[in-house]
Amino acid sequence: MNKASIKIHDCQILAHYQFEGKQYILTLASNIIAKQTKPGQFVHLTVSSALAMRRPISIMSVDIENGTFDLLYKVVGEGTRQLSQRKVGDILSIIGPIGNGFKLTDKKRPLLIGGGAGMPPMIAIAQQIKDLGYESFAILGSEVPFPFVDKLADNNKDYQGATYTMPELEDWGIECRLTSLQGFDGTFKGFVTDLAKIYLDNLKTDERMQVEIYACGPRLMLVAVANLAKEYNLPCQISLEENMACAVGGCAGCVVEIQTNQGISMKRVCVDGPVFDAYQIF
Repeated sequence: MNKASIKIHDCQILAHYQFEGKQYILTLASNIIAKQTKPGQFVHLTVSSALAMRRPISIMSVDIENGTFDLLYKVVGEGTRQLSQRKVGDILSIIGPIGNGFKLTDKKRPLLIGGGAGMPPMIAIAQQIKDLGYESFAILGSEVPFPFVDKLADNNKDYQGATYTMPELEDWGIECRLTSLQGFDGTFKGFVTDLAKIYLDNLKTDERMQVEIYACGPRLMLVAVANLAKEYNLPCQISLEENMACAVGGCAGCVVEIQTNQGISMKRVCVDGPVFDAYQIF
């Protein structure tokens, strides 16, 4: 990405919602971030005046007309705990949008797979493709209650117990199902890749040839998704989750190995990624 496009913004908190499992959704004001964000990009924000180190959080959705964007995060440490205490009206210092996002191709059946904190980039892609007429399918997995109200899917299709969907994706015309190992109502009891196999096996050969996988989540989940893509011979883009210090490519603290035609290359997740070709990573 062009690092010259990374700017610091003072963004006002317009809403801050709490959900079960110590999960929160922040709505922040910024016309620039709302207009410039691509699915898979993230922001680097200051959580409070007491902590100098910023935290990277993926952008979940944008509202270009109203100049706002949403972040979904979970409290996992002191930084996000302090962020959860910020109030409507507070100003957050935010760098972004950062990174190379997902690149939509001519494949007309995007399969979106998000696990835990990896759900927001999938929601961001869904928002971008909602008016393109694609036959999309989204699988969201979580081991804590989902940060939205459960809703039965409009098409009533039962994927081995998976009958609930994310309301916003349903409103966008994106078919979606939920997975968990916790036995939540209306969810598929298993891994996201288990449900993905059921979906892919139900497609006709010509339909499967139109599938491209987009995924974000924990490393072990992404390895499983990459193996799934290889099994079905499908293109696959993944967004890596990584601890970051500067998040603008200066410290090289988030480098990963990438397989290239010339051999192994070291790439920075923050500015060279976070989205990579799954076949190059795993």
